Amino acid sequence: MENGKKKFRLFDAVLMSVVVILVVESAAPAAAIGTSQFFWWIFLLVMFFLPYGLISSELGTTYAGDGGLYDWVKKAFGPRWGGRLAWLYWINYPIWMASLAVLFAQVAGTILKLKFNTLTSIIIQLVFVWFVVVVGNKPASESKWIMNLAAFAKIFTILSLAILGIYVAMTRGVANDLSPHNFLPQMNISSLSNLSIIIFNFLGFEVVATMADDMDDPKKQIPKAIIYGGILIAFFYLLSAFGMSAAVPTDKLSASSGLLDSFILMIGNMNWFVVIIGILFLYILVSEMVSWALGVNYVADYAAKDHVLPNIFGKEDKNNMPIGTGYINGIVATILVVSAPFIPNQDIFWAFFSLNVVALLLSYTMMFPAFLKLRKTDPNQERPFKVPGGKVMIQLMTWVPEILLFITIIFTIVPLNTGKSEMGTKIPILIGVVITLAVGEIFVRVAEHREKSLKQEENINENIR
Repeated sequence: MENGKKKFRLFDAVLMSVVVILVVESAAPAAAIGTSQFFWWIFLLVMFFLPYGLISSELGTTYAGDGGLYDWVKKAFGPRWGGRLAWLYWINYPIWMASLAVLFAQVAGTILKLKFNTLTSIIIQLVFVWFVVVVGNKPASESKWIMNLAAFAKIFTILSLAILGIYVAMTRGVANDLSPHNFLPQMNISSLSNLSIIIFNFLGFEVVATMADDMDDPKKQIPKAIIYGGILIAFFYLLSAFGMSAAVPTDKLSASSGLLDSFILMIGNMNWFVVIIGILFLYILVSEMVSWALGVNYVADYAAKDHVLPNIFGKEDKNNMPIGTGYINGIVATILVVSAPFIPNQDIFWAFFSLNVVALLLSYTMMFPAFLKLRKTDPNQERPFKVPGGKVMIQLMTWVPEILLFITIIFTIVPLNTGKSEMGTKIPILIGVVITLAVGEIFVRVAEHREKSLKQEENINENIR
C-alpha cells in the first residue's frame, strides 16, 4: 500500500464490473421480449457489447483519470459537448435511484407480506435514497466489500433463477413456446421497445476505468477486468434469460416486480427461500446505486471543476470525495419520490427507469465518435491497450454500436402507433427526455458563460497590473 491507501486489486475490479453492469432488476423487462430475446442477447453481445468493451479498454487505459467518459468526449469535441455528456451521464443516476427506491419499497412489502400506505412507502424510499447517498460518498477502497458481497449476491440469485427454471421446465414443462421460429426476432412493438433494456444491461465498463487511481497497475488491470468481467456478465445474463423463459410465461412477467414474481411462480408460494432471495435483491439494489455513484459522482465533480457544470457539483470533503454531487443526487431523487404518487396512471418504477435508461444511452452516443476522433487527432498518444483491426474494422466497431444506440432510443421514446397503451406509456417518457435535454443545455450554457466571464475578469486584472 502507498501512504496507507487501500488498493483496488484485479479481483476487486472484476467483481466491481459484475456489480456495476449486471443489473438484476432489468432481467424481467428484457425477458418480457419473449423467446426471441435470445437472438437479441447474442446479436447485441456481438454487435454492441464486444466493441463497447474493447473501446472502453482503449480509452480507459489511454486517458486514465477521474473524468472517464467526460474526459474522452471533451478531448475529442470540446468542453460544450463534454458538458452535455456530463449532464446526461449524471442525471440518469438520481432518476435511476428514484426508480430503485420505488422498487425497494415494493419488494420489501412483498417479502414482509405487507401493503404499505403512501406515507410509509415514501419514508422507506427516502431511507433507501439517503443511505445510498451517505455510503456513495465514501472512497471506493472503503466500500469495496459492499460491491464484492453484492457480486456474489447477484451470482447466487441468477444461478438460483437458472437452476429453478431448468427444474420447473423439466418437471412441469416449458412455460413458453420454444419452437425454432420463435427464437427469430419478432418485429413487434413490445419487443422493439424493450431492446434498450438489453443495451442498458451492458453499460458501465467506464466506471471501472474511473477507479484507475485506486489500482496498482491500471493499464493492465482495466483491460483484464473488462475481459474477465465481460465473460462472466454475458454468461450470467444468458443464464437468467433462460431461467425466466423456461419457467415463467412471458405474459405473467411484470417490469417492476418480475424477478421476485418469477421465483414465487416457480416455487408456488412465498416460502423461506423466496424471502432470502428478496432480502438479497434488496441488498443488490442498494449496492448497484453505491457502485454507480463511485463513477457518476467523479465525472460530475470533474466536469464542475472544468466549469461545464454548476460549481456545486464540484464540492468535495476533506477526503476529496465529490459530496456536492452526492447530495444533489439525493435531493433530485427525493423530489421524484415525493412527487411520484401524484403522477396518474403510471407504473412509477417503469416510468422512472425508462427515462434513466434513455438519458444514459444518449450519453453513450458521444463515446463511440469520440473514440474515432481521438484515433485521428491524437495518434501519437501511447495506447497500452489498442482495439485490434484495420480501418474498416475500426469504422464498423464505431458506427454499428452508435446506430444501434439511436435505434433503440427511438423505439423507447417514440410511439410506434396511436394505441392508448403505446401513447400513454411513451409520451410521458418523451416529454421527460425533452425536458431533461433542455435543462441540461441551460446548465451547460450558463456554466460556459460564467467561465468566459471569469476569464475576461482575469484578463482585465492582468492588464491593470
